[in-house]
Amino acid sequence: MAAETAPAPVRLADADVEARLARIDDLLETLESAPGPTVRGAVEAVRLLTEVYGEALARVLEYADAPMRRRMAEDELLEHLLVLHAVHPDPVEVRAARAVERLRPAVRASGGDVEFAAVDGEVARVRVRSGGGCGAGCGGDGADVAGAVREAVLAAAPELADVETVPEQPAGRAAPAFVPLEALARRGPDVLGVREAG
Repeated sequence: MAAETAPAPVRLADADVEARLARIDDLLETLESAPGPTVRGAVEAVRLLTEVYGEALARVLEYADAPMRRRMAEDELLEHLLVLHAVHPDPVEVRAARAVERLRPAVRASGGDVEFAAVDGEVARVRVRSGGGCGAGCGGDGADVAGAVREAVLAAAPELADVETVPEQPAGRAAPAFVPLEALARRGPDVLGVREAG
């Protein structure tokens, strides 16, 4: 008797995953707005299932070696799930910066630019320079680009409360350089142009 082989798993293309995620959001929104104990039970079942899946993902991360955790964190679908379940291994700053970098080619193609500046408390700060339209979905002005950046950053780092744009550095004027105190001390007492009397 020949051994039966398991059917090959059905894999979804990224577009199919996005369509299913959007459908799930729509269904949950409809469920949450409906009255009754049956609906509350269904919503609780989804919440509990989400918690169990979150624990499963946390265990997978625990068992994975560092290169595998890195690959998981950088995969867009897995990144979404890790963020959803609050088990993403990267800090907020890294995820926010990655979200900005993913948008940068489209913004640059329109003559604009976007740059991650920092996370300050619960607020991400980005520099946005508009240069017209940024391709499909971004629109044409700085407000549209800033809106797209805000949406992407908050999706990647929902712990953040807001995303603010910060002014660009004036043209021709470099940002002040940070010099560590240790570097100054290593250069000797005349680093500031003052020599010790001797």
